[in-house]
Amino acid sequence: MRAAVEDRYGERATVSDSFGQTTVDIGPADWLDLLRFARDGLGCVYFDWLTGVDDPPESITVVAHLFDPVEHVHLLARTKVSRADPRLPSVTGVYRGADWHERETFEMFGVVFEGHPHLVPLLLPDGFEGHPLRKDFVLAARVAKPWPGAKEPGESGHGAPSRRRVLPPGVPADWGKPAAPGEASDG
Repeated sequence: MRAAVEDRYGERATVSDSFGQTTVDIGPADWLDLLRFARDGLGCVYFDWLTGVDDPPESITVVAHLFDPVEHVHLLARTKVSRADPRLPSVTGVYRGADWHERETFEMFGVVFEGHPHLVPLLLPDGFEGHPLRKDFVLAARVAKPWPGAKEPGESGHGAPSRRRVLPPGVPADWGKPAAPGEASDG
């Protein structure tokens, strides 16, 4: 598999093998072609999953796992898109099973899959704003109501008196505090 990918893409792809799985890192321009080649040329007819990985400050990595059930080989395809304008061509025309995976990745990370037949929210309630799996997404619910269990030092209220209460990761230090007279409130 590795040789076939290297022959086809040359310097445009970085190929590595780890734990019996071939990983291909490719540019967004070759994303659709790589997945089509994996299906038609490499025998990876089983689409397992697709998701995103936030990699601030510059990019989001989109990852797809494919499998060849005859040869029992795995292929992990990865590409990076800009966080500022994350766009990729949809692979639903190659793997129908990519449909809801692309919808979820669109909703949770903000990656737009161009050509997707129905790119609408899948999991979150109507009117939800933001992309909750991006690392800069503020988990406001952790401040608005008590979190079940002691997740951070001082959150349980039952800890040692010497422990101070801290905000959960990702919550700005001034979030939720009442504004001083004459100041605008953002919480």
